[in-house]
Amino acid sequence: MKLAPYPEYKDAGVNWVGSIPAHWPEKRAKYYFKEIDERSQTGDEEMLSVSHITGVTPRSQKNVTMFKAESNVGQKRCQPGDLVINTMWAWMSALGVSNHAGIVSPAYSVYRPRSNPDYDDYYLDNLLRIEGYRSEYICRSTGIRSSRLRLYPDKFLSMPVVCPPPEEQQAIIAHINEKCAEIGQAISRAEREIELMLEYRIRLISDVVTGQVDVRGIEAPEVAEEELQALDEDTAKSDDVIDDEIKTEVEE
Repeated sequence: MKLAPYPEYKDAGVNWVGSIPAHWPEKRAKYYFKEIDERSQTGDEEMLSVSHITGVTPRSQKNVTMFKAESNVGQKRCQPGDLVINTMWAWMSALGVSNHAGIVSPAYSVYRPRSNPDYDDYYLDNLLRIEGYRSEYICRSTGIRSSRLRLYPDKFLSMPVVCPPPEEQQAIIAHINEKCAEIGQAISRAEREIELMLEYRIRLISDVVTGQVDVRGIEAPEVAEEELQALDEDTAKSDDVIDDEIKTEVEE
């Protein structure tokens, strides 16, 4: 599908958004949401986690090693369609529209649509994660340390939310899914190629050290010290990537 600019644009009124199609409404978040502070009386509801990577998901699906409270009584309740924001990690876009009913930390903010929403949950979830919004969260958050900035409800509810017509939201979602599928396929191909190269490397080493390949008469190439140093650095970086992949996701 070939994309083309809209025929007419307007100033969105905030620098980080820039121009938006002239027919797209833009209203403050308080027009769409109201803050909810419903607390669990029993603590028996499913505990949910909020991440900048996966959004709102059941904690049971994660390998969470952080301290867990003895009781979940008093935790905040949320329902499907609620927007949940990790107040302390909003600057990392730790938020999401929940597909689950459950409970979250009392330190999180839960926002519920005021009426039938004008937006698709998936569209909103992606919109609020883009870099422009993340920058706005940082600007509107308060705190003396960058890693501990807090985005309080009054600041979030005053932020503008861009809301295209429903049919255009669906077109946006379809385009995102199409491109993400293409990227996923490219990643899978690259991973498979890497896997095959590693298998070839292991087989080659095995053949050489067990004498299956005659290496007599082969001269070892001279490697400059700078090249060896660069190779060591690349290996270290690869190890760091592997370490990052096996680390559990730590969440506040």
